Amino acid sequence: MQNGATIEYDYSIAKAFTFATILFGIIGMTVGVILAFQLAFPELSNLAGEYGTFSRLRPLHTNGVAFGFTMSGIFATWYYVGQRVLKVSLKESPFLMGVAKLHFALYFITILLAVVTLISGITTSKEYAELEWPLDILITVWWVLWGVSIFGLIGIRRERTLYISLWYYIACFVAVAMLHLFNNMEVPTMLFAGGASSSWIHSISMYAGTNDALVQWWYGHNAVAFVFTTPIIAMIYYFLPKESGQNVYSYKLSILAFWGLMFVYLWAGGHHLIYSTVPDWVQTMGSVMSIVLILPSWGSAINMLLTMKGEWGQLQSSPLIKFMVMASTFYMLSTIEGPIQAIKSVNAIAHFTDWIPGHVHDGVLGWVVFMIMAALFHMAPRMYKREIYSKSLMETQFWLQTTAIVLYFTSMWIAGITQGMMWRAYDEYGSLLYSFIDTVTVLQPYYTIRAVGGLMYLIGFFMFAYNIYKTATCGRVLDKEPTNASPMGA
Repeated sequence: MQNGATIEYDYSIAKAFTFATILFGIIGMTVGVILAFQLAFPELSNLAGEYGTFSRLRPLHTNGVAFGFTMSGIFATWYYVGQRVLKVSLKESPFLMGVAKLHFALYFITILLAVVTLISGITTSKEYAELEWPLDILITVWWVLWGVSIFGLIGIRRERTLYISLWYYIACFVAVAMLHLFNNMEVPTMLFAGGASSSWIHSISMYAGTNDALVQWWYGHNAVAFVFTTPIIAMIYYFLPKESGQNVYSYKLSILAFWGLMFVYLWAGGHHLIYSTVPDWVQTMGSVMSIVLILPSWGSAINMLLTMKGEWGQLQSSPLIKFMVMASTFYMLSTIEGPIQAIKSVNAIAHFTDWIPGHVHDGVLGWVVFMIMAALFHMAPRMYKREIYSKSLMETQFWLQTTAIVLYFTSMWIAGITQGMMWRAYDEYGSLLYSFIDTVTVLQPYYTIRAVGGLMYLIGFFMFAYNIYKTATCGRVLDKEPTNASPMGA
């Protein structure tokens, strides 16, 4: 039996998903910037006919970032982290290697088909679940393949203990499988409508009315939990200790936070339906569970920050540590802001306003994207056996994107609260003080700031892509694998 230190890990699948992460990140974020400028300057919606309208591009942006960029990053890190913490190489099992290759191929095909169908206006109109039934079946197939990969590697592992990161990857797999299956139960209309009037790809949900809303936001909020949260925590629990050379501050706290997240998150989706037709107890439960959610969320974030206890000097020398510490900080910000918005009195002002996308994006841009980029920066010297091409480029990228996030969420906070207050303003006779177009006009400067912030962030992502490309092709060749801190060129 091979010793864990001498195992020759196979990074071919991790490299493939790294490529997909960068490709779909560029597509998703570019479309997002276009949408931001369309909101600030509506005439830009007419540049590409029906294919350039907000309604076509918005689901392309959300799916591109959530299920293109983020899922690719999750899979890339899994095929890297999974082998290393289990002390087993993919190449030792031809079956698991075949499963991994098929997983990547079907996943990549699905995302490309998603781009084509969404830009063509083929959609279920369910937020974050817009893909029609043939693609839902494809997703189910490659999700099962990922599960086979996870439990297959665990089955042939040499390391007896399952590190905490694996717990979070498994939670992502199990929860998203359940969410996907139940929320996407749909009936192809051709089975009932028949004839030429029915498109073979069109379907309707098996749920209706309030039931549909309940299932949709049970799914929608937990897609955030188990795509944007648990696998990203899995990454930081592995990459921050590895990069810094520090042990996780408290393993017990990591387990406590894990089970807290597993139980509480599943009940918080009702806060999306406050003041709607769902039962009041469901709304109240969503609000209460959202407040309770602060505890396990901050438990993970504080655990990561305390991992750097006594080693804060690394923030000065390592831009990679900067990315991960800032990611934890934005995670704390996002997970206090969300519960505040879920309080009924606050939600009365915040709901349907731009404060909501402000909250979403300080979490996605600051927590999810920063952590995935940091993970790929750590992986690159070890996958390609070359030092990171440019440390100065990393530094520039970090400060550019951090500034961009601040511009983004502060402009949206102000815009959202302004909207909420204007919508609620009445005169002495009980009539609305402002028309809807008044609220739209007053927000134009904030939309412009948001668009500029988004453009800055996109430029930073191109810097990241360039740095990874140059690392893989031109970085100085390493004699041996670095044990912790990643070597970087000037």
